[in-house]
Order: sequence, then structure tokens, then C-alpha cells
Amino acid sequence: MLDHETIRSFIKVAECQSFSRAAELLHKTTATISYRIKTLEESIGTQLFIRTTRTVNLTPAGEYLLERCRQWHDWLDAMPGELRQINDGVEHQVNIVINNLLYNASAVAGLLAYLHEKYPFTQFHISRQVYMGVWDALLNEDCHLAIGAAGSESLENSINVLPLGKIEWVFAIAPQHPLANAPDPLGEAQLRAYPAINVEDTARHLAKRIAWLLSGQQEIKVPDLHTKLECHLRGLGIGFLPRRLCQPYIDRGELVEKNLKYPRHNSSLSLAWSDTRCGEAVKTIIGLFQTQDPLIAGLVCALD
Repeated sequence: MLDHETIRSFIKVAECQSFSRAAELLHKTTATISYRIKTLEESIGTQLFIRTTRTVNLTPAGEYLLERCRQWHDWLDAMPGELRQINDGVEHQVNIVINNLLYNASAVAGLLAYLHEKYPFTQFHISRQVYMGVWDALLNEDCHLAIGAAGSESLENSINVLPLGKIEWVFAIAPQHPLANAPDPLGEAQLRAYPAINVEDTARHLAKRIAWLLSGQQEIKVPDLHTKLECHLRGLGIGFLPRRLCQPYIDRGELVEKNLKYPRHNSSLSLAWSDTRCGEAVKTIIGLFQTQDPLIAGLVCALD
């Protein structure tokens, strides 16, 4: 009923809105194309085209079938390449999670462009998570590779890690903030009076962790690092920011760096991947990080 030639004929008639033009493009006779479409309509018991003396237009059912036929036709064309790729050990789909601290839209787009050219039949899915949400995605959500997993040690024996570097944290506040002119080092009693700006941990199965919050201190939760930065710039609250992110603002006087009696330690981040979900595409990405390829420079530029 829906063999390859019938699908091709149906799509071409729908696109040309003409049996004769479709026949010409397919190098068939108009009678052959008309017969195929008529047989198709009779076999499914549904009219697909409204025919007049001048036009051929799709019915609602025809519109629906056209969408499905295009998908099917595209898949048939791509199938040989997909099967060859699978035989070569290349994954059909690769899910990558990136730590919010390292996410760089331009670098991600560059990496995807490279991977799509190298593995055109692989679907690459990118997600962005915070803190333990990165590990959660790798361990519990069928993720193949994590860029920026917290720590330098694996949480499971089946997971490999490659240390990428450390985030240096800076306590930075707006110059108009009441604490900006207070003498260093600042103590907890001084800090507790002002809300901490935090990006919420996105873990769903693992225990969430809080970046920095004192007992009894008010907390303002924001969805991403750049919103947190904007809150700091407006003097809305206090907290730590990555050195590489906030240093330009400190240099311009838009933020003030302060010393604390109990500063926040640097955070180690790693590349992490599963032994059981490591095909050729994942190995390629791992290789880019192992060799410190310029292609991934934008994803590790926040690290020391």
C-alpha cells in the first residue's frame, strides 16, 4: 500500500499540486502517477486530494499523511548510512550533560557542529545541570558523558573521570553594598544579615547540595549563573562567584572583592563517562579533552 515509489509519488504530487508536473519530475507518465494515488486512496478508504480542473490540493488527511511520508522518506534515504555507522560502533544517540559553571553557548555550538559533521547520523542531546544534578544525569538519566562533574573521583566503579581543573571562588559584591567598605576579613555575623544568592542544585535522585549558606541566613535562589551575577551587580545579595567570570567586573569597579575569615575552597571539576555507554562518538569527545583540543577551550576557560 505504501511502498517506496508510492510514497515518492504522493509527496511529489502534493508538492507540485499537479499530477502531470509530478510525473514529469519523476520521469513517469501522468496515468501511472494518477493510478498510484487512486489505488492508495482506495486501499485506505480515504480521499487524500481534492481535484479540480485546475488544481490538486490535499485534504486534511492528506496533509497528515504528507508529514508522515516525508519523515519515512527521509529515514529510508538515511538508513544505509545509519546502519553503516552502527556497524562501525558509532552511537545512534549521545546525551551530554554540562555543568552550569562551564556552559558556554558558543563553545557548545562549535562542538556540535564538529560532531555533526563527523557523525551525521548521530543525534546529540545537550542538557545543562547544576552541582549534583550533573552526576544525577550521568548515573540516573541515561546520559553518556558529563562535562564538569563535581570532584575528581568517581561516584561509581563503572564511571571514569578525567580531572579538568578547579573553579576559584571569589566573594564579590556590588560597590554600593553595605559590606563593600567594611574592613577585611568579614565574619559570619556580618554576612548573615544579607541574603545569599545561590543557583539551586538540580539533582533529583541524589541529595541536593547548597553552594554557600550560613545558618539562619536568607537565601535567594536563581536558575543560572548569569542571573546570579546580575543579582550581585545590583547589590541584591552576597556570595561567591567564579574568578574567571567576575574578574572583569572587579577590574572595572562594578564588583568589589572581599576577604572572609572562612573563604570557600576551590571546586574540582571533571569529565566523567560510563564504561557501558562509550561508543566511538563519546570516545572522540573524550579525546578532545585529553588532548586539550582548541575546540573545547571555551568549555574549560572558567577553570584554573
